This record gives sequence, C-alpha cells and structure tokens, in this order.
Amino acid sequence: MKTLIQTLREGTIPDDLVEIAQKEGIDPQELVKNILSGEAVVIGYRTRRGPRVIGKGTRVKVNANIGTSTLRSSLKEEREKLHAALSAKTDAVMDLSLSDDLVEIRKMVLSESTVPVGTVPIYEAATLARIKRGAVVRLDTEEFFDVIERQLEEGVDFITVHAGVVKKFIDKYGKGKRIGGIVSRGGAITAAYIKNTGQENPLYEHFDRLLDIAKKYDAVLSLGDGMRPGAIHDAGDMFEVGEQEVLGELQKRALERGVMSMIEGPGHVPLHLVKPAVERIKKLTNNAPLYLLGPIVTDVAPGYDHITSAIGAAMAAWSGADFICYVTPAEHLGLPTKEDVHEGVIASRIAAHAADIARGLKGADEWDREISIARKSLDWDRQIELSIDPEKAAKMRKERSGEGPCTMCGEYCVFLILGD
Repeated sequence: MKTLIQTLREGTIPDDLVEIAQKEGIDPQELVKNILSGEAVVIGYRTRRGPRVIGKGTRVKVNANIGTSTLRSSLKEEREKLHAALSAKTDAVMDLSLSDDLVEIRKMVLSESTVPVGTVPIYEAATLARIKRGAVVRLDTEEFFDVIERQLEEGVDFITVHAGVVKKFIDKYGKGKRIGGIVSRGGAITAAYIKNTGQENPLYEHFDRLLDIAKKYDAVLSLGDGMRPGAIHDAGDMFEVGEQEVLGELQKRALERGVMSMIEGPGHVPLHLVKPAVERIKKLTNNAPLYLLGPIVTDVAPGYDHITSAIGAAMAAWSGADFICYVTPAEHLGLPTKEDVHEGVIASRIAAHAADIARGLKGADEWDREISIARKSLDWDRQIELSIDPEKAAKMRKERSGEGPCTMCGEYCVFLILGD
C-alpha cells in the first residue's frame, strides 16, 4: 500500500483529500504542497476517523489525553472521559493508559471515538515489561516493535515515539542538571533503559524499522519530546535543544521514506520564552507541524493548570505551533475526571481560536463578529448558541439572570441606554 505522500509524489490527488481540504478551508493544491514539504500532516486519513490536517495553512487543532493509571482504572470512567472530550469538540484524543487492562481500554476508544486516536506504545511495552520481567525499564526490543505494529493494525492513527532520547544525552545527564528532571514518562522509561543497559534507545537505533511499520499503515509519527522541561527554570537547556536537533534529523528521514511526522514540544516554558522556543523548534525541525503540551507558563498554579496552559498555548500557537495538547485542572494533582477533561478541552480551544485570529486565518474572526452582533441585540438565544460552551453559558445565564434582563448591569445596561 502506498502512503499518502507517495501517492501525492506521483501527481495524484485523492478525492477524499480534496474533500478534507475543503472542510479545512484550504486550497487542495496548497495542502498537497504543504504535505509534500513536511509542513502538514493528516491524522485519521487511513482510518477515515474524522481526518484532521495538522500544520501550515489550517486552524490550530486541540488534543485531549485520557487514560488509566496503575492506581486507578475504570473502563466506565474512560468511556465517560472520551465522550466528554468529544462533546467539548476536541480534534483528537490520545489514550495514555498504563493499567494492566490497557488493551481493553484502547479498543473501546478506537471503537467509539469519532476523531483521530493516538497512543504512546512505550506504555504498553513498559507494562508488559513490568508484568513479565518485574520492572517497567526492562524493555524488550522485539516486544516493543510488536506492540507498535499491533496498535497500528488495530487502527491507531498516530503514535508518540521518544526516538530523540539518545545515549549521548543520557550519558551526560545526572543529578543537579535540572530542577524538574525528566518529566516525560516515555522519556524517563527510555532514559532508565539506556542507563541500566548501556545500550542505545531502540527506537533511534532501529528508526528505519520504525519507518517500515509506519509506512505499512500510513500512520503519522509524533516525534516525542522525552527531554522536555518539567519546570520553567529548565526551559531551553542543552537536553531539550539537543533532542530537538535529533528530531529534526529524524523528521527528514521520515519524509524521505514517505512517512508523515510531527514534532512534540515543551512542556513548561515561561511566557517570555514561548515565542523564541517555538521559532527555535520550527527552525531545527524543518518547519514540521508542532504539537505542544501547553506550554505551562508558571509552576505555581496546581488546580488551575488548564489556565496556565491556555495562556502558553495561545502565545505558542500565535508564534507558529499547530497542535495543542490540553492540560486539565488536575495536572500535577491526580487523574482527571470527565469534568476536568471538559474544562481542559474548552480552555485549549479558546487558546487555539484566539491564535487563529491573531495569525489572520481566513474567516477565523467571523465567529466573534456574529456573537458580538447577537450580544448587542440582546439576543440571548443566539449568543448562547454561538458560545464555545453553550451548555455552560445557558446554565449560567439561567442561574444568574433567569429569563429577564442580565443582572450584571440591570437598568444600566449600555445597550439599553444607547438604544433609548
């Protein structure tokens, strides 16, 4: 089977890609150009699970992470979280389950999601290592690649692979190098594997094998930021930047082989460094689509990290980031609930939309224009209908003002005064 890139290189534009381009509001020829240059990818293209374009020329997209832990696992709760994310209009979901029943959880997500689904295969490989060999870091290379292929065969659309966590960095890493340490789970597992075995990261050492599998299923590789900073004071250090240089090299290799890939980025970054960080990553990684976790711009707000993340996400997306991974209020505190998932998606969607306006994306501000007209006309039904979270807006309106005038200003409502 030919990959999308290979098909486009032959001069053929599939009808379904034209349809996707039209939905995205981009000229099909422009989309083809961006895919071939590696500046855009299509997640969900093979499975037709609500395909989304990530990258140049399209609106900023949002991802929601769900999944179980070893201390809390419930198929019912994960189903509720999935549907909370879908209801809040996420563009994609990632299943990050770590529990022994992660295969069952993933199959449910793949079966019920209407948007592209991503995973982090090292989590299943580490779980198998824990069950079979007593420790998550006792990875087996063959088992790891079997997991990757099985997940893609099941219908996973994109996978995070921490191929940039390489031995030359881990050999230099030690105590006192960072305040936050290595906070990526996949990065930490890979680093510990390298430390314990003295061997190279299998995903980096056998990257061509990884490309063979991704090519077979026309899956998108999300080149993970295993060395991302977990504290704002660690942002932009040699480990983060060094990994980004490696990811740029791997992105080129993937593109040459006809495999779509995007780059993952930090993490925790103070506000004044967000724009320079995005510009640096884009430069080092050939302007590939950039997928950011947040970034969180201050470390002092546990319980409110959907807000610290949205602040960073708006700045990052304005500066060139293409795909925002949400952060929920429960980040740093515990496994999120379905309510946390909803809040996280909405916060990230607000940030993404604000960035689309700032970037001058065609038609992005029309939504704002329409709701402003409804607001001035005191057309409450239309205003609520146009809200990013209509259910919350309607509930708050009913609780605060009932069916009458808004209680914020009462008789001093500016629209009534000017209207009179």
